[in-house]
Amino acid sequence: MPDKDCNLDGLCYNFGDAKGGSQVNTSRFLKACRGEPHDQVPVWFMRQAGRYQPSYRALRTRYTMLELARSPRLIADVTVEAVRMLDVDAAILFSDIMIPLDGLGIRYDIRENVGPIVESPLRRPADIHGMPPFQSDRLEFVYEGVALSVEKLAGVPLIGFAGAPFTLASYLVEGGPSRTYQETKALMWNHPGAFYALMERLCAMVVEHCANQVKAGAAAIQLFDSWVGALSQEDYRTLILPHMRKIFEALKPLGVPLIYFGIGTQHLIAEMARSGATVLGLDWRTALSQARGVVGPSIALMGNLDPQCLLAGPVAVQAGVTAILDAMARDDAYIFNLGHGVPKETDPTVLQKVAAWVHQYPKPG
Repeated sequence: MPDKDCNLDGLCYNFGDAKGGSQVNTSRFLKACRGEPHDQVPVWFMRQAGRYQPSYRALRTRYTMLELARSPRLIADVTVEAVRMLDVDAAILFSDIMIPLDGLGIRYDIRENVGPIVESPLRRPADIHGMPPFQSDRLEFVYEGVALSVEKLAGVPLIGFAGAPFTLASYLVEGGPSRTYQETKALMWNHPGAFYALMERLCAMVVEHCANQVKAGAAAIQLFDSWVGALSQEDYRTLILPHMRKIFEALKPLGVPLIYFGIGTQHLIAEMARSGATVLGLDWRTALSQARGVVGPSIALMGNLDPQCLLAGPVAVQAGVTAILDAMARDDAYIFNLGHGVPKETDPTVLQKVAAWVHQYPKPG
């Protein structure tokens, strides 16, 4: 692979030796991402590395979330423990979508039961145009954590990730979680030039951050666009999709699966399928079989058990898992997952049973 790859706009990124893209991995997870035949339905869980784990909660008595996420050794420990405990087919890096903002010099905190809080929200065009360039060397702890995790996982694929630009922008502009995204939409509609500049800056950051994770050994990348479902089809199509296409076009030469996930995006599925992602993750609101009819056969699907089902008792959990597998087990381009992250109240043994049920389900030949 050449040291530099350029996207359709001629922007070039130095990918170097992307270990994750060059590895030959025959895991069922990667095969499903590529739509290739495999022996069993693969399974992993969003937020499988984190707050529901007893070992993680023990660590949180000694460290803040950000202290954990900035320690390569602890990143690897939390990441790998989830795979060991659950016997899943892929690991997801323990980190947070806000972490790359360290490379922009953005001051923020992640508060328990609240979420990310940005110290100085970016609400004026001058705030955005004055942002410093992204410095990925401030994130070496992430890439070291990736490399350590890959070493300890011994062949289990590691998924690196980043927040998608709109979702990151919503935190930067709102200053924290929002139900309405009033400030973000006001910037988007009233100052389109500044909003475009913010999205472009975040695009460049996301591409470099994801590429560095693959260089360190990540075998796939997932972009979390958690809040993009708050937009209309037209706003997504005209103001967000071009940036997503630019990101995935830039990452394509890495040769790894590119997963795109959003919440409340049932009205955006057809547009998200045009983003260049190779895997589309869906929340619980949309039937996977219905989504397959919309996106066609060339994109893998991932999801989408309602996370609250994990708290509803064994009968409900097994019924929910079985219904999804009955609908999708004949689809080689399918990965079982939740429709969002593992609730922090989840008993780990429930996740263990779900993973076992998925693996034991007889996959038609």
